[in-house]
Amino acid sequence: MAAYGRPSLRDLFDESPTPHIAHPPQSHHRDFYIATDGSFRPHSGGPVNGDRTPTESGGLGVIIETLDGERVLRLSVPDRAPDNNVAEYRALHLGLDVLATRAPDDARVGLLIDHDQLAANVNAEVLATHGSAYDPPHGVSVPPATGLHWRGIQARINGFGEIRAARIESDHNPAHPLANAPDQYDHVNVDSDRCLRSESASGDEQVPPPSRADRGEVSD
Repeated sequence: MAAYGRPSLRDLFDESPTPHIAHPPQSHHRDFYIATDGSFRPHSGGPVNGDRTPTESGGLGVIIETLDGERVLRLSVPDRAPDNNVAEYRALHLGLDVLATRAPDDARVGLLIDHDQLAANVNAEVLATHGSAYDPPHGVSVPPATGLHWRGIQARINGFGEIRAARIESDHNPAHPLANAPDQYDHVNVDSDRCLRSESASGDEQVPPPSRADRGEVSD
């Protein structure tokens, strides 16, 4: 369960706006919640010919929990994005890729993002591709430097049963410290890989789904 005194990702998701998508209470329940954050900070590298050469560094933070607050994993990895916007896209791409290897295809996923445009782009993509009766409220605008990361995010959005993004403040994002200090949090990367659905969002029988790698034919 979630640590005492700290809000679970579900609680944060329930209390946060979802840009461009109505957020009635019955829609809050997700099978998995992902909080992601990306950081960028310039710093001085090692001396080169007596000079200090400017370099770029940052990190990506990911936290995944189940509906009832059970932690699936945390990640804190260094990254060298060209700017903060691209770092945010890379972090979300990483989180969705990791979850896709541990979750069933029909999983309902809630995203917690502290980047306005990214959250809006995700929900606009959902409206455009998940059979919504409504047209997206605006076109998707993605920084060119994201490269293939937005295409990877699009593929993951279409690969899950249902997905939507909630916009949270940076100082409320539990993935923020993981992204900003990967050198201090690298120990979280050894967390056990788990795929849990300990509480069903739809009210059906609660059965922990197998990982994709373990799937096989079930005989009678």
